Parts: sequence; structure tokens; C-alpha cells
Amino acid sequence: MLKLYFSPSSSSLATHIALIECGAPYELDVRLLSKQATRTPAYLAINPDGKVPALVTENGRILTEVAATLYYIARRYPAAGLWPEGALDAEADVISWMSFVASTMHGSRARGPEHVANAFKVANQKLGDREWAIGRYSIADIHLFRVHWRFRPGIEAPLGTYPALEAHHERMLTRPAVKKALEIEKAYG
Repeated sequence: MLKLYFSPSSSSLATHIALIECGAPYELDVRLLSKQATRTPAYLAINPDGKVPALVTENGRILTEVAATLYYIARRYPAAGLWPEGALDAEADVISWMSFVASTMHGSRARGPEHVANAFKVANQKLGDREWAIGRYSIADIHLFRVHWRFRPGIEAPLGTYPALEAHHERMLTRPAVKKALEIEKAYG
């Protein structure tokens, strides 16, 4: 069984959604960032960077960073279709999106709202008229959703500013796995 160390509404939400999407057997271990629970010696032994997610695999391997956990889950549970196995262009597109979300979008927050707005503008353009990031649902959509969901309140953009990104967000909110993960995490605060 997989074990996910998480904190509600943090980056670990993406990993949590993927676990549910795949129907993977998992257990949760909450580490509230607000209580510095990722800074304890016990947790730092799991992830020396003191961040979530940390995913412990069935064989005891510890994976950190959202992209790595999403990739592992998608490849470990291929029946869920979260990884475009064997389609080189689509695989590269997923990696491109995951890198963009992790570095440009997530990294923009520390630089201020105008940088977040610019990252959203680029994501909106990249999505264009596609329903999903690579044309079909994948881990790229989960990662994109989590960052947009968390950062959009901070820029106070009027509705309609990023129509493709907003439509993607609304589609994601209708997915049962997203609803379930948000509900579970809300119970922790």
C-alpha cells in the first residue's frame, strides 16, 4: 500500500487526486504545514527538504516532488490512462506541461501577483481550445489544476481573464477524484 504524507491545500493535493483517479490503495499521513509538522526530525528523515508530498511506495522507496509522485502513480497504474504510454510526442508534452507548472507557474508566486498573472496568461495560451493539456486527460491536468486552484485567489483577476484556464478549472472540479480529494482534505482544515 502507498502512503502519502500531505498537508491540506498544498502541492500534495495533486498527488492525492492522482491516487484517487487510479484507484490505488493508499493511506494518508497528515503533516500540517501550519503547525510546522514537516519540520520535525521524524519527518525530515523522510524528506530532508521538509516539504510535501512525500510518497512511500509499496517497496518502501520515498518519492518527493509532485512531478515524480504523479509520474510514479501514472506509470504504476496504467489502466487509469494518466500517462500517454508509447506516444512520444504526448509523453514529451506531459513533461513540458509538468515542468512549466512546477517552475514557471509555481515559481511565479514568490515573485508576486504580476508574475502569477503572466504565468496564467501563458498557461491560458498553451491550453488554447483544448479540453485537456495534451488533448486528453493526464497527470499534466492534475498538476495544472492544483497550482491554478491554489494561486488564482491571490491575483484577483476578473472572471473571463483566462477563459481556457478557467474552463479547465471548472472541468477539473467536476471530476469525482478531485471532489473526493478536496472533501477529504477539507476535513483536516
